[in-house]
Amino acid sequence: MILLVLLHKGRGGGMSDMFGGGVSSSLGGSSVAERNLDRFTIGTGMIWFACVIALGLLKAY
Repeated sequence: MILLVLLHKGRGGGMSDMFGGGVSSSLGGSSVAERNLDRFTIGTGMIWFACVIALGLLKAY
């Protein structure tokens, strides 16, 4: 999760510039790769959150 969040482009760039994100940002708009990274990060976060809740419920019983 931490790696996925760090790959996102922040206000001043971010680690995504290392992998070619800076080129697409100068052209305007978000690239397909950036949108896919957003979707993947949100999906992974939802799965992670569900696992945390499930483990908490399993530990309670």
